[in-house]
Amino acid sequence: HYDREMKRLRDALNERAWAAYKAKRSTVMVFEGVDAAGKGGTIRRITSATGARLYRTITVAAPTDEERARHYLWRFWRHIPRAGYLTMYDRSWYGRVLVERVEGFATHAEWQRSYNEINGFEEQLTENGIIVLKFWLQISPEEQFARFKAREDTPYKQHKITEEDWRNRGKWEDYKLAVNEMVIRTSTEYAPWHLVAGNDKRHARVEVLKTVVQSLDAALAERPSRAAAGTACERRRAARPLGAST
Repeated sequence: HYDREMKRLRDALNERAWAAYKAKRSTVMVFEGVDAAGKGGTIRRITSATGARLYRTITVAAPTDEERARHYLWRFWRHIPRAGYLTMYDRSWYGRVLVERVEGFATHAEWQRSYNEINGFEEQLTENGIIVLKFWLQISPEEQFARFKAREDTPYKQHKITEEDWRNRGKWEDYKLAVNEMVIRTSTEYAPWHLVAGNDKRHARVEVLKTVVQSLDAALAERPSRAAAGTACERRRAARPLGAST
């Protein structure tokens, strides 16, 4: 059943990705989640269904010296896709209110201010016709432990587990508080969070692809009305006398 459903969803996603390309609708996807939640595997299922020239995957690590010298959103703005293309962020600007908050890399005032900055950033994207999809993949502490042990015991997966991963397990409750506040304060009408149960990897992958296909369908269907509304607004502005109030 999983294989049949994934084939159907991959075919549908490929079709919608090319439709978005022709309509010049860009897509930004954000993948966040606890360590070993399956972000990378889910992203690979999306890229395998999408034309190679349509997407980029940005894997986010610690900022470089150049990036630290600028506003934290700068390094993400740089990768916003051209019209019709797709960018996937494996971890994202939400690090500001997650790891930077928990580890003390950002001051209390800095990460508190970031909620409004992030909401404003995403609102600007959507106002310019970009589709913003945000996924949080969640697994239980017991499932995470099992996946960590499997990585340690599998030679070709050992590079995916470090002492830092084990250390972060000790801050599970701190991260849980940070995630709860992040979702409450940044799940908006124009860029809602999609919370995905990830203990079953197959279930998580199906849910993410299904959400992507449905979201692209909805966005492409509304494009004509939004374009007409935008044209009407432009006509009204052009007809308004100079100095007239808005």
